[in-house]
Amino acid sequence: MKKATLTRFLIDEQYNHQSVPADLRLLIEVVSRAIKAISINVGKGALAGLLGEHGSAGSGDASINVQGEAQKKLDVIANEILLEANEWGGHLAAMASEEMEGPHAIPHRYPKGEYLLLFDPLDGSSNIDVNVSVGTIFSVLKCPEGVTQPTEKDFLQPGNKQVCAGFAVFGPSTVLVLTLGNGVHAFTLDRELGSFVLTQENIRIPEETKEFAINMSNMRFWEPPMKRYIDELLAGKTGPRGKDFNMRWVASMVADVFRILARGGIFMYPRDTKDPGKAGRLRLMYEANPMAFIVEQAGGAASTGHERILDVQPTGLHQRIAVMLGSKNEVERVALYHQE
Repeated sequence: MKKATLTRFLIDEQYNHQSVPADLRLLIEVVSRAIKAISINVGKGALAGLLGEHGSAGSGDASINVQGEAQKKLDVIANEILLEANEWGGHLAAMASEEMEGPHAIPHRYPKGEYLLLFDPLDGSSNIDVNVSVGTIFSVLKCPEGVTQPTEKDFLQPGNKQVCAGFAVFGPSTVLVLTLGNGVHAFTLDRELGSFVLTQENIRIPEETKEFAINMSNMRFWEPPMKRYIDELLAGKTGPRGKDFNMRWVASMVADVFRILARGGIFMYPRDTKDPGKAGRLRLMYEANPMAFIVEQAGGAASTGHERILDVQPTGLHQRIAVMLGSKNEVERVALYHQE
């Protein structure tokens, strides 16, 4: 039987389960087209002069985004592609990007819809110049009823209010992972057809695992519960866990989470004392919430160590948070250590 394209899948969901309103289907298709365009640009790399940092005209200095990070050329291009693709379709009330300080309003000349779109246009972009997998993450919320000019506070909804979340990985193949709150599905880009094709349905994360992903260079800054947990994993068969664990760390969240969806594991970016002013490294609205939604829908768990990520009430568009997600039993164990 011929595999369904993303469009066919969304139409089937719309008519068979009434889970995809027409405007949401349009939104997802527009985002998927933007992801195709980003994938093409990522694939060109040095051939199109797209590697390296995005500099101010004539200055040679890298431009800095709202996160205080040097922007790569592809950060800027990916952000512009997503903005331009989603401005005019009439399905959005506003957008927010990790690369921009505040919300992006839909121009008055275009119709507005009922959804809010948040995105990290190019996750893992520090890996671009060394040809390691990067990706795009997005999250969709409903705009509060009666709001016609959304402000930052209208975006500050807990992750359990998401109606859709997804991410793309630009690796040997381009894969789009999607949840609408009814399971997790993966679509692979057929470059000859130009279509995303359903290649994995109802992905499930094993509850048990022997793999973990964490940046070990930060070990000296970790809080005691995290040190305890990792020490136990490193002790292997002779330690309290009684089995050996392998560490995998791509330093690209999309790649690390996709691996967990494929074969299990736990991904951690905990709070540490390296920068006491930050509650974590990853952004709640652009990374933690959409990934937590996807992981939970695949049977995994996602925690800050002290509470379920999807229950966190956001306080700002660029709020940072501790993240532990993946195979359920391991996430629950490390969370228990934090609560003790």
